Amino acid sequence: MALGGALIGAVNGLFGGGGGMIAVPVLNGTLGYPAKQAHATAIAVIAPLCAVSALFYLFGGHVRLPVVIPAALGNVAGGVIGAKLLGRLPGPAVRLCFIAVMLAAGIRMMA
Repeated sequence: MALGGALIGAVNGLFGGGGGMIAVPVLNGTLGYPAKQAHATAIAVIAPLCAVSALFYLFGGHVRLPVVIPAALGNVAGGVIGAKLLGRLPGPAVRLCFIAVMLAAGIRMMA
């Protein structure tokens, strides 16, 4: 778990996000967590990591606050909606949504 955590932290710190793309498969595939629990646990693991990374970026002068503030408000609203959906969607649907997002992100990165 510590090695997985280090990998998640490195990916998140290096790319400014994306730790969940590592955390969910590790929790679900390697450790056998059910899909919903893997996603919820990934968020709980990544939240403090994102806060630390954000501070490094902020103090390093890489953050534009006029962009961050409205985006953060949108993220909070989306997070609430997503958390409520996670509680209502069946595990296989959550897994398919995650696969679709990962696939879309991969295709987008190739363009």
